[in-house]
Amino acid sequence: MLKHRYYSGERVLPLLKGRSLGLIFQKPSTRTRVSLELAMRQLGGYTIYMGWNELQLGRGESIYDTAMVLSRYLDGLALRVYSHNILVEMARASTVPVINALSDLEHPLQAYTDFFTIYEKKRRLKGIKMAFLGDGGDNVLNSLIAVASIMGVNLYIATPPGYYPYKEILEKAYRLLDLTGSVIEVTDDPIAAAREADVIYTDVWISMGREAEIEKRIKDLEPYRVTKKIMSIAKRDAIFMHCLPARRGEEVEDEVIDGPQSVVWDQAENRLHVQKAILSLVI
Repeated sequence: MLKHRYYSGERVLPLLKGRSLGLIFQKPSTRTRVSLELAMRQLGGYTIYMGWNELQLGRGESIYDTAMVLSRYLDGLALRVYSHNILVEMARASTVPVINALSDLEHPLQAYTDFFTIYEKKRRLKGIKMAFLGDGGDNVLNSLIAVASIMGVNLYIATPPGYYPYKEILEKAYRLLDLTGSVIEVTDDPIAAAREADVIYTDVWISMGREAEIEKRIKDLEPYRVTKKIMSIAKRDAIFMHCLPARRGEEVEDEVIDGPQSVVWDQAENRLHVQKAILSLVI
């Protein structure tokens, strides 16, 4: 395991010696950028960071032309974009691997890390009850739904009407449930979702690009705030998770995110180790 080897003193494993990863980011980033850059360095490779407007993309060069050129220079690309369609176009045109480092639709790097963290804390995934409280259209949740349906995790989503998950995402997950034994349920009752849960998860209510909806979202989602009461309804050994950044006092109370059941800092650290594994496999 890469994390174990890291803590055993192997800070650099040259699995990707001399390999390069291009980072194309439209959105601000803390965990994704730092963990990807460090992951490549600790694997013996390196990254080139490219803000969208630093490239000719910002002046109108096509995604196809950009992908064709960068494929000649780099061994892989990671994109953090507003529109998932940009990611799809880049992947279709590129001749090197393209990694989704976040789009408006999905955040798979986060979801893989989350389930690794759950396994690390609970030593199993099969049969775990995970409760997600908040915006059902959240991009992290979309990826959690996909991975949960594959791994046999039972995911209960508490969200108000008008915020339900994407129909297409749920339909894909439902087709796997008979094979994996997972349960995916959507409810507007946060108490029912949290009852006897092994994991309580939330994310920000106002994602990047939705700032104009802030007042409405806070009003609609206030009943889905993760509080000490919510944690008391879950199992006694339940853990609290948040992909960060958090808007403290909105989706989660300080007493929860800073409390003894919170694993958010382990979760954040694991982005580094899981991404090293992904990069090793993909590049």
